[in-house]
Amino acid sequence: MNTFRLNTLSFVKTTTLMLASALLLTNILVILYAVMLRYLVGGAPIWTDEAARFLVIGCTFLAAGAVWVEGGHMRIALLETSLPTRLSQALVLYQWLLTLTLAVVAAVFSYRYAQSVGMFQTPGLGISRTWPLLSMPIGFGLLALQVLLHGPKRLPVMSENPE
Repeated sequence: MNTFRLNTLSFVKTTTLMLASALLLTNILVILYAVMLRYLVGGAPIWTDEAARFLVIGCTFLAAGAVWVEGGHMRIALLETSLPTRLSQALVLYQWLLTLTLAVVAAVFSYRYAQSVGMFQTPGLGISRTWPLLSMPIGFGLLALQVLLHGPKRLPVMSENPE
């Protein structure tokens, strides 16, 4: 079971990072297109600004879970390392439960919100506002899945000196 969970976590993490990278690359291409048009024709279509904004938001939400699993979110890990073992384990469990709960609650509420604005369209792309807003529940859902798969164990500590 542990091997299956670790393999699944690795697959989800890799997949979400690849999708986030694809969104980031698309974002860069849209921005370059807009800049090129501004220099060549004096202006860019309104949809380029809107698409760039939605792409960067989607990229951020997709990558959030993978970054959490790698210990890349800003946090202070001093207590985890300086407390006695049992207290440190309790703190790690508390952090894990809190993160899992917040991610699930945020996924549910952001999904409801995305569905509630479906009748409105974006001004530039002319699509339902639901579509770009779905990046929030998808991102929070993937974060919850990766937190669940990671389990209540200590996260890696990112340091300034990776030596």
